Amino acid sequence: MKAALFKTMINWYPPYLGAGIHIARISNDYRDLLVTMKLRFYNRNYVGTHFGGSLYAMIDPFYMLMLMQVLGQEYIVWDKAATIEFKKPGRGTVSAHFLLTDRSIADIRTQTANGDKYLPELSVDIIDDSGERVARGIKTL
Repeated sequence: MKAALFKTMINWYPPYLGAGIHIARISNDYRDLLVTMKLRFYNRNYVGTHFGGSLYAMIDPFYMLMLMQVLGQEYIVWDKAATIEFKKPGRGTVSAHFLLTDRSIADIRTQTANGDKYLPELSVDIIDDSGERVARGIKTL
């Protein structure tokens, strides 16, 4: 699937549309993706900061979806586990930058060359407008 179509589909996907989660940028090769979320009345919590569930939703599927495109149909890519650690309250616009390096992709291919199962852990930070970390997520695929 072309990256531009993928971006449009995700940006109109009702759960993300409703939470205000938006793919701001995606590279044509699916290796670089930026997700943003503005603080709105419908995605803030009781104390006026970003709802933790929305922060997690920002990072939930993207490494899996990116790897599915990069590795191709001969690979089965699935989310196995996830953790998120909240570092500080999220205010304003927050973003998460997903990057698949040549090294991480080569590592996955090497670890699975014999058909073995491999569970890489990929991390992503959610940062605020000032560049401070709001949360760190770790996805096991």
